[in-house]
Amino acid sequence: MRKYYDQDCNLGMLDGKTIAIIGFGSQGHAHAQNLKESGCKVVVGLRPDSKSAQSARDAGLEVYDVETAAEMGDFVMMLVPDEVSADIYNSQVAPHMKEGNVLMYAHGFNIHYQLVKPQEDIDVIMVAPKGPGHTVRSQYVEGKGVPSLIAVYQDYSGKAKDYALAYACGIGAGRAGILETSFREETETDLFGEQAVLCGGVCALMKAGFETLVDAGYQPEMAYFECIHEMKLIVDLINSGGFEMMRKSISNTAEYGDYYAGKYVITEESKKGMKELLRRIQNGEFASEFVQEMSAGRQARFLTTRMKENEHLLCKTGQELRQMMSWLKK
Repeated sequence: MRKYYDQDCNLGMLDGKTIAIIGFGSQGHAHAQNLKESGCKVVVGLRPDSKSAQSARDAGLEVYDVETAAEMGDFVMMLVPDEVSADIYNSQVAPHMKEGNVLMYAHGFNIHYQLVKPQEDIDVIMVAPKGPGHTVRSQYVEGKGVPSLIAVYQDYSGKAKDYALAYACGIGAGRAGILETSFREETETDLFGEQAVLCGGVCALMKAGFETLVDAGYQPEMAYFECIHEMKLIVDLINSGGFEMMRKSISNTAEYGDYYAGKYVITEESKKGMKELLRRIQNGEFASEFVQEMSAGRQARFLTTRMKENEHLLCKTGQELRQMMSWLKK
């Protein structure tokens, strides 16, 4: 996979262009401020009653309603939650898109699953930082960057990839490295990672470990420390230097347990489950289920499950133990 850096990008391609950032959440605030400080003309599109509007103005940005921002934008970057993005685009943005405009996303969900079907006379591209917005912002301020993905879905102008590289450069990604993918690959791998490993897999693993120890008669506090609290210590080591650094840093007992015990937890049945998750992502079953759930006002399984999970002994134990950790208090 080829890597692109600042020297491969032409930020000048954004000269004279207005970039409309729709949304001012985690990614939105970072993209807007970084682009502005890179010399780009930026406007922010928000609901009239948005609580983020004042924050955007305090950052020196021009704030308009979504329709006005979309009308002003040569580039329109959709940085609102997946479940509302299609409705906002179709009803408030699409009527203002003009031939030659560039529609942008930081995640391919709505384009890949055709919840948004853009007109044919515009470019459709993705710039997806591989980090949360506060990190995209803080790294930019420090003169660094967060690695990012780019992808082209529709290349009407013949310049779509160059536009993607220019935008990625503008948010600081060229300082760290830019990788090219596709909307399909980014969407499906992102959803799979969230479900099978990062959120669904890890949370289920920690919860199962906690319950196993508690059910065996051990104190919840001990179970929490061993199965949940220390997860960050291991992940930080992996994040810094891979599995090899983690294994070099832990005890021989822990490393032996790593090699010995994994197969008992992640079995062939576990891998079959992962393949089933991937199948549902690839064929659109998950996307359809998610959109349907969100369109019901998030009042069905989603909020009910959240409430139930928050009442688990694991969460209550964690709340109590975190009160002992001064470094977690702002």
